[in-house]
Amino acid sequence: MIDLKYLQNHFDEAAARLSKKGVAEKTLEELRERFETLKAANQRYENARAEQNRLSRLFGEYKRDGKDIGELQEQVGRLKIEVNDYQEEARKAEEALVALAMGIPNFPDENVPEGLDEEDNVEIRRVLEPRAFDFQPKEHWELAEANGWIDFERGVKLAKSRFALLKGQGARLQTALINYFLDRNIAKGFEEYAVPFMVNSKMLEGTGQLPKFEEDLFKVCDEDLWLIPTAEVPLTNIYHDEILPAEELPVLMTAYSPCFRKEAGSAGRDTRGMIRQHQFAKVEMVAIAHPEKSDEVFEMMVQQASDLLTELGLPHRLVELCTGDLGFSAARTVDLEVWLPGQGKYREISSVSNTRDFQARRAKIRFKDGKKNRLVHTLNGSALAVGRTLVAIMENYQQADGSIEIPEVLKQYL
Repeated sequence: MIDLKYLQNHFDEAAARLSKKGVAEKTLEELRERFETLKAANQRYENARAEQNRLSRLFGEYKRDGKDIGELQEQVGRLKIEVNDYQEEARKAEEALVALAMGIPNFPDENVPEGLDEEDNVEIRRVLEPRAFDFQPKEHWELAEANGWIDFERGVKLAKSRFALLKGQGARLQTALINYFLDRNIAKGFEEYAVPFMVNSKMLEGTGQLPKFEEDLFKVCDEDLWLIPTAEVPLTNIYHDEILPAEELPVLMTAYSPCFRKEAGSAGRDTRGMIRQHQFAKVEMVAIAHPEKSDEVFEMMVQQASDLLTELGLPHRLVELCTGDLGFSAARTVDLEVWLPGQGKYREISSVSNTRDFQARRAKIRFKDGKKNRLVHTLNGSALAVGRTLVAIMENYQQADGSIEIPEVLKQYL
């Protein structure tokens, strides 16, 4: 959650930063109104308490001096009810403010390029040259069906549209990629975790998926359990409401998980193939970092994702997201986009984000800084999205006869 004290004390400055991320002026005005409502409610409560304390002292004096306390006793009784009422009013006003604030996105970093959408993102650099084909490259769904790697029709039969069934070499290659990514992440200092694939509402609130993005999540009926949209959620919340020793930072974690997303709002986009699925495999990196070291950790994580693609021989580019294209929790994001010759374009395969203290404030993740407790910074990134890597291998390593070569670094896993 955003820092409400900063927002209250520097409202115009904060509102200007939030407007760059697409927060409507109407929402910002409502936020200001709720601040004023809470301020007024707190003032009434404090005034009533002060009067209650004054009367309580006077009550003691009256008793000590033998004065009639009947009328004063009635005043104290009425004031006690008022204090309780004002306290409840202030509590409800604070709840209303927090409820609105939970739907307000993180502030973008000052050096994030301004823009409205993905068209305004800024390319940082390109890595590896795309291969020059002497034949017309096919798209991945043609190659997958021709080689018997993926069965799209039976995936739909088993579930519904946007589900796929991997089999044979396709299934083995997915497992190989998962193990390869985990091994390389571990070698970089990340500790592997095997996480639950379902979490409760509190965990999704901690990382920012709830309450704003409920429509994009799959919920278990009659249970406070949700299928995870990414391993970022359980990994980050391992330290939910905990205080870490400063010397343990950064905490680097990695995990494989299936990811489940309704893909609300993506109707008609990438309906063929495996680019946009309701269930997909991903290996995630998460870091819990000291605020003064999070930029350093961020650059390491971006490089790690890029190195994985380079070792696989997959051309890609790094793109700095503009303010209008940043995710809800992100203060800064670099996307890695892999070249897909069948489509003739770069497509996102990893997104590395620094959320600063946004998630930590929601999830109450702190560290001991001397005698004080401070909020950590949390970071997350894909290393990598397995299905899209499989797609990229099929398209970049396809041969004229329709067969597919296997990248050298994966052969030991097969």
